[in-house]
Amino acid sequence: MNLRLPLVLLLATAALAGCRTKGELVLDNGIGVSAVRNACPAVGIPDYTGNITMFTQPGVTDARAIDVVASMTQVRADCDPKASARVHSGVRFVVQARRADTHGARRVVLPYFVTVLRGGTAVVAKRIGQVTLDFADGQARAEVSGSGGATIDKGEASLPRDIAERITRRRQAGDADAASDPMADPEVKAALNRAHFELLVGFQLTDQQLQYNATR
Repeated sequence: MNLRLPLVLLLATAALAGCRTKGELVLDNGIGVSAVRNACPAVGIPDYTGNITMFTQPGVTDARAIDVVASMTQVRADCDPKASARVHSGVRFVVQARRADTHGARRVVLPYFVTVLRGGTAVVAKRIGQVTLDFADGQARAEVSGSGGATIDKGEASLPRDIAERITRRRQAGDADAASDPMADPEVKAALNRAHFELLVGFQLTDQQLQYNATR
């Protein structure tokens, strides 16, 4: 499964450089903010979507009615930010499942999603995939791997030049704006927000399954 669409370069304060803390004011040879761009989006699992519980009876969520429980784990990003015009960002994960009734061989198919999120709220794209778990007769546990991805267009990945310069420009101690943090500027914050993308993966849950995860 693969998402192919233009994305903006991830340039969040979480990507600020090396040994300095994020958004740190730099005091050597003047004042400025050190930042490093990274074309690879952040990868993770949204809250309450990393587990799925299936029950033997519709509408029954008693522990005694649990049929299959599965968890998404070992989420790993696969991305090279130094690639040329287009950067592929992949995500790999493992689904580990346990069933209550071990009698007979059984196949369980679970849906999952891969979503590209912009600015923390806007869904740019979403694809649905499936993982298949095969339980042998007498076997309580099964495991399977899954994957997804997105393609990032570096041509649409640059911040406006004036915004980038405002963030990284060195200022002398006597400058009028020497004590101000450019990250606090509303225009800069808006540009950073527009440039923040995430690649998220999780189980495609029903409303009831999501509510169960959120309240258990």
